[in-house]
Amino acid sequence: MVGEGGAEHPVGFLAVDSGGSGLRVVVGVPGRGPLARRESREPVRTGARGIDPDHLLEQLLPLARALAHEAGVARLETAVVGAAGLATLGDALRAELPGALARELGVRALALAADAVTAYVGALGPRPGAVVAAGTGLIAVGTDLSVWRRADGWGHLLGDCGGGAWIGRAGLEAALRAHDGREGGSASLLARAQERFGPPAALPGTLYPRADRAAVLASFAPDVAACADTDPVAGEILRAAARHMADSAAAVCPPEGEPWVSLTGGLLNMGAPLLGPLAEELAKRLPHAVRVPAEGDPLHGSVRIAADLATGSLALPADGTMLHVVTETG
Repeated sequence: MVGEGGAEHPVGFLAVDSGGSGLRVVVGVPGRGPLARRESREPVRTGARGIDPDHLLEQLLPLARALAHEAGVARLETAVVGAAGLATLGDALRAELPGALARELGVRALALAADAVTAYVGALGPRPGAVVAAGTGLIAVGTDLSVWRRADGWGHLLGDCGGGAWIGRAGLEAALRAHDGREGGSASLLARAQERFGPPAALPGTLYPRADRAAVLASFAPDVAACADTDPVAGEILRAAARHMADSAAAVCPPEGEPWVSLTGGLLNMGAPLLGPLAEELAKRLPHAVRVPAEGDPLHGSVRIAADLATGSLALPADGTMLHVVTETG
């Protein structure tokens, strides 16, 4: 019968990836993996308390119940919620989610993970190394399995050096230099900026008021990559981005042994103009590390953490911020 967790209705786990595009949710059973998956396209709100736990639960609970029914799971004793911004905006989630998920779903073991942690585990699993997650922004996370280390991820105004918004901004600066007749300008980037955004003089008014300014800047990064083979200015922007990415990887990578290093994120779709210089910089900065392709994405990481937490084999360091684990045995 449902609720007893017998062979026909096993006890399962819930794995969540909450990011800028919404929620992705999986229900599975340890040893059998994911059994059902759904998603919501509405991103969880962030307000005065940080990430809004009520808005997260409003979306998550119906999805979790529907997936448990679909998968034939009696109850969800284990849950992992990976959330963008958890490290700095997750106080309300850490305070309220354990009790709410215990009451509503019967969760007895919960891990709240920064999205950089789930990206790490999705890419490398529970082993020493470093992962650079490069999309609109950029963050690097590493661990020796005793502590977590992070570098950058400070947003497009203060950091995210080498990420998509950084590359796009540098490309637009080079375009405006060409428009002004200053040194360091790029006529090819100016032409592409005019095609994408219109007259150069209107660019500040187009960009500065936008709430999605980072995404708009990042939208110009593929134009920089498209010019890199024939335009020395564009090529140097990508080489500088590669140096920044390698700097962040080196800051978090364990200095001993043969740690694994992996790259994830949409910026990798820029291909050889970025990946070529990046491979050179990583080899220079981290000669002791082993480059490996990412095995999976952040949702895959949430699933792996959930399966390990459910079986008592979680080997990752819990620090209360990057990875916050709550268990209840009563």
